Amino acid sequence: MALLAPFLNAWHFRELIRAVVRRELAARFSDTILGWVWAVFGPLVMLSAYTFVFSSAVGLPVSAKGGGFGAYALSIFSGLIVFNLYSEIAYRSPSLLHEHAGFIKKSIFPSETLAWTATIRACVYSAISFAVLLVFLVVLTFRLPATSVLLPFVFAPFFLLLLGTSWFLMALGSFTRDVGYLMISIVPVLMFATPIFYSIDDVPPDLRIYVHFNLIGNYVEMIRNLLLLDTVPSLGLYVGTTVASIVMFYFGYGFFMKYKAVYVDVI
Repeated sequence: MALLAPFLNAWHFRELIRAVVRRELAARFSDTILGWVWAVFGPLVMLSAYTFVFSSAVGLPVSAKGGGFGAYALSIFSGLIVFNLYSEIAYRSPSLLHEHAGFIKKSIFPSETLAWTATIRACVYSAISFAVLLVFLVVLTFRLPATSVLLPFVFAPFFLLLLGTSWFLMALGSFTRDVGYLMISIVPVLMFATPIFYSIDDVPPDLRIYVHFNLIGNYVEMIRNLLLLDTVPSLGLYVGTTVASIVMFYFGYGFFMKYKAVYVDVI
């Protein structure tokens, strides 16, 4: 029953989570003229800029394992979608309790649900970018790989990793705002340590074991394999990454709940 506690808790407060997510999604582009068009335009600009810099200006090969310039562009885009989803959680989570301090201090507010709302919100925006990726993939290749049906099996543990990370950073961020500044400093560095503009296969064999410690990079590679290369990731990589993600999920939840009674006094 203890293993089901995070999910039972979320189910109990499902209406609250749904209402908060709906409110935040509605407020995201409420004061703009183009509205949700920005959710599509932003990823397209990012895709164009990074592809130009790393393929033309820097002179990196664009073969993308024989797929040409278009395949290389999609490879970058898929990596950016995964990494930006993680980075949004890393940037926002340390300040979540401070953002909702009024509710937490003045009412019996289930603060643990904030991780769910933040993660779901981030996933909605990433889903828009992912839809753009699928459109371009179909335009360039006229098909979707059969292995793409396995994507939910990769996304599910990734979602758990995001939740665990959010809970952990929320807890740390409640005690000191330095955590937020730390994320701002290290996440950009992590981007270049993640195989976004290159593949793990491009890393020297004796260093690949260390690259696999970066779970975000593992998810980037697995999603690329399924969606762009029409190949199934190795069972060892999938199982190892999934187990590590589940451990982070329960560790983050346990860490947050352990100090839950303290947050109201420190935020």
